[in-house]
Amino acid sequence: MQTAQQNIRIQWWVAILSITLLLIKLIAYYLTHSVSILTDALEGIVNVVAGFVGLYSLYVSAKPRDTDHPYGHGKIEFISASLEGAMIFLAGSAILFQGVMSLFNPEPLHQLDIGILLVSITGVINFIVGKVCVNNGKKNNSSALIASGKHLLSDAYSTLAIIIGLGLLYFTQWQWVDSIVAIGFSFFILYTGFSIVKSSLAGIMDEADEALLKKLVDVLEKNRKENWIDLHNVRIIKYGSTLHLDCHLTVPWYLNVHEAHKEIDILAALVRQEFGDSLELFVHSDGCLDFSCKVCEKKDCPVRKHTFEKRIEWDLHNLVSNEKHKVN
Repeated sequence: MQTAQQNIRIQWWVAILSITLLLIKLIAYYLTHSVSILTDALEGIVNVVAGFVGLYSLYVSAKPRDTDHPYGHGKIEFISASLEGAMIFLAGSAILFQGVMSLFNPEPLHQLDIGILLVSITGVINFIVGKVCVNNGKKNNSSALIASGKHLLSDAYSTLAIIIGLGLLYFTQWQWVDSIVAIGFSFFILYTGFSIVKSSLAGIMDEADEALLKKLVDVLEKNRKENWIDLHNVRIIKYGSTLHLDCHLTVPWYLNVHEAHKEIDILAALVRQEFGDSLELFVHSDGCLDFSCKVCEKKDCPVRKHTFEKRIEWDLHNLVSNEKHKVN
């Protein structure tokens, strides 16, 4: 809950700053009539909408689970992120259109020095806040916060390109530079929006996060215990800032319920040490079978029926399979 509240506080700052920065960009456009600055202002409008959408999604995501939502409300973060990505894509399309139009119908520009100063201020602020959002989003497993951060960073990079273009225009008086900069960065904004939508849809569809799974597999392989004869059917599902881990752990069949549960507790402590308390575990314990002896490294097993033949290295491929490991 403390993590969720931290995410909400950061998003509140994002929403408030987005309004302030939009006003600065609109003032810069009013003073200069630059289509590049207008494109930046258009994305600023998206920032305002996205900021409050992200804030609402984090508020809903922080709600405790209930009978209607037994896994919590975290999935709304993926919906929020996909909506934000779609808005970024639409903003990129509008910027592309405006850039092409201004290329053929240019307007005289004014007070470029003041305009460059104003948009520079917004770019620096967006970069700092975007980095804070992305870092905290990764730390707290928040898709909504990561999406907001990437959006702000893309805005900062587009602002940098606009500053460079306006600087070139200021010294050369080449009017077409203003339009070319807007057109060029519209493609970057379109790509950013598409990437966010693609990532969000993957989360909604519970697409396997291979990087996360590989990290988990490496931790388990390096720290596997003697009584952990086999591990399989490993799955990680993400619900907002909460990770759900499902797996089947094979232990010696003669362990009683309390002893088997102790092995699960050891595994849970190991995983939480790596991933934090935002991870929930659902571990199903299996008793070993006769063929398990050939891959079991337990040295003092009182009921061994076959000699040990081969250690099965746990990797991303064989842990996600829903089959107990055996020597072929």
